[in-house]
Amino acid sequence: MAPKRKPNSTTKSAPRARLSRRAKENNITNEQENEVREAFELFALDNVEGFEDEKEGVLRTDDVRRCLVALGINVKASELPEIIETLDPSDEKYVTYEHFLAYVALVRYNNPQDDDEHHAEREAEVHEAYALFTNNHTGPITLRDLKRVAKILKEDVSDDVLKDMLCEANGEGKDGWRKGVSLEDFKSVMRRAGVFG
Repeated sequence: MAPKRKPNSTTKSAPRARLSRRAKENNITNEQENEVREAFELFALDNVEGFEDEKEGVLRTDDVRRCLVALGINVKASELPEIIETLDPSDEKYVTYEHFLAYVALVRYNNPQDDDEHHAEREAEVHEAYALFTNNHTGPITLRDLKRVAKILKEDVSDDVLKDMLCEANGEGKDGWRKGVSLEDFKSVMRRAGVFG
């Protein structure tokens, strides 16, 4: 007598789909890879000389920005040359799907700036840098603090320049240097300078 099959259980969870090789390589889900593939296919060209083996086709470098925008990745015109250089290092004027996927996976899905732990590390670094300026006091950063730091760094900086730095950092205008720079002002300066996200 043949063994009886177990009845299907309604509480049984659906099996997880296996990740594709490319999804695994780029640390993304199959759904994320499909999203990238669909955007790539909107602009991809087939049978381009020198790229006949590219199953997904290739993307003209002129279409990279449009394809990234289709994925919700806003790219400044000033950033585009560096992105193109990354995606097409040989300057062949075409980008393969594999290179494009790796780039998008990195900037959109695996961006460490989105990670809470990374955010906490950055926050700690800001506090540490601020403490260096204030000599481990609660703040604000004063003209005296900047003079001390300039002396440590063996920099000859005039009081007027240091006052301008304080005014620029706290946004208070000409006489704002007396107020000093609070931790929040300091964070704002670091963000504007691109030091911390």
